[in-house]
Amino acid sequence: MDQSQDAISADEKEILQEIMNIAFGKAAADLAEVINIFVILSVPHVEMFNAQELPEYLKSQVSGYDTISIVEQNFWGDFKGSAFMIFDAAAGRELISIFGEEGEAIALQSMDALEKETLMEVGNILIGACVGKLAELLGDAVTYSPPRVITDNAPSDAIQANTFEENSSAIVLKTVFCFNERNVEGFLFLVTSHESIVWLKKALATFMEQYE
Repeated sequence: MDQSQDAISADEKEILQEIMNIAFGKAAADLAEVINIFVILSVPHVEMFNAQELPEYLKSQVSGYDTISIVEQNFWGDFKGSAFMIFDAAAGRELISIFGEEGEAIALQSMDALEKETLMEVGNILIGACVGKLAELLGDAVTYSPPRVITDNAPSDAIQANTFEENSSAIVLKTVFCFNERNVEGFLFLVTSHESIVWLKKALATFMEQYE
């Protein structure tokens, strides 16, 4: 754990967790309108790490899966970083039925391509809604890179060690999600960059001023 002067305090962590609760609750409501299925998000968990510890932490969180599928998407603004949506690999096929008739779609393209396309679409919606709402509540607007999808990966290879900058800190915002009435669940991790932490501390203070 990072204990530098940039580390967020216990109070700031609590505020951030509450903002995430608000943001993810709104995101779930938005998603229900878009895909006509309710997404259940767990109470968010906030941790601060040295960036070099992140790959091992993320791997430990998904070690219970035999194989995994990952949707990775970067976002930029004052609040910037990377989002990782991680499923059990079997979830991709289950998710296909959310977005249309499986038989008709498979006739047009391979299962592998269809699975990646479906995961990308779900990732775009879920990550965009959660990150967008969180940034909005903190007075920021973000842009996104196109998502990257990796299917049928081993949990031990979940996140490469060179993904994050050396000697920097990062905040991990983790929630567990599941699609109601579907056998699909996974993790959403938001990893902010080191440069975002100073801004984040100020944004949290500004947010709390509304209630003082």
